[in-house]
Amino acid sequence: MSSSLERSLSVLEYLAARPEGKAMSAIAQELELPLSACHRVLTELVRCGYVRQMRDHGDYALTTKLSALGLCYLGGSGIVDIAQPIIDRLADVSGELVRLAIVDGDRLTFVAKAQGARFGLRYDADMGIDLRLSCSAGGHAWLMTLSEERALELVIKQGFGEPQEYGPRAPTTWKALEQVLVEDRARGFSVIEEVYAPGMNAMGAPVRRTGEDTVGVITIAGPAVRLNLQRMLELGQALMTATSELAMASMASPIFVRQAAARQAAERQTGA
Repeated sequence: MSSSLERSLSVLEYLAARPEGKAMSAIAQELELPLSACHRVLTELVRCGYVRQMRDHGDYALTTKLSALGLCYLGGSGIVDIAQPIIDRLADVSGELVRLAIVDGDRLTFVAKAQGARFGLRYDADMGIDLRLSCSAGGHAWLMTLSEERALELVIKQGFGEPQEYGPRAPTTWKALEQVLVEDRARGFSVIEEVYAPGMNAMGAPVRRTGEDTVGVITIAGPAVRLNLQRMLELGQALMTATSELAMASMASPIFVRQAAARQAAERQTGA
């Protein structure tokens, strides 16, 4: 890592995935940073209020300042206000966890959710995470709308991850993933069975207006014993109705307005 900014961002991303905190030596080792450089970064992040050092054992952990910035941004964008009633209704219909992820450059990030399970097993993953495109229902729902070249570019850039981190049926090669995407396109929505995590199934559909890029995806996830393949196929129409409704309402959000404007500008530049 060449710059102090890059090091700082890497430390923030590392700690975001470890809310319990980590020792400075562990951070330095796993991020391959010199101990002195890691100490300087952490000291500066503590001074700025983004990281705190725990009094009991001295480990470093994020404060809520970074998450507050994200919530402030999403609140100002209006996307959660627009999407929440839609995903709430889908959660009621499905009885499972429904989430919205938005496309941001090369990333797909969960920003809103609704829990439909009223009893029994409840799957409720952390919000704010970037989806692993190769093995998530949301990732597949986005990739299936892209050209083969663009989809391959995104997957290669992010990587397939370590097999032990995901489900037993996760694709580990582009050829295997490509076949899954072919089936998803024919169906109109993605379906995964024990791909993202053992014992968990999920489905996803893209949020896009006719002739436009995908701006987000809506997913439904739950335990495989309840959200089996038959149940997911039964929920397909309700899921696609929800994404169509959100696509129509999405232009009221500054985030999606900005994305559409950027796409149009890129098209004009390409055609010039």
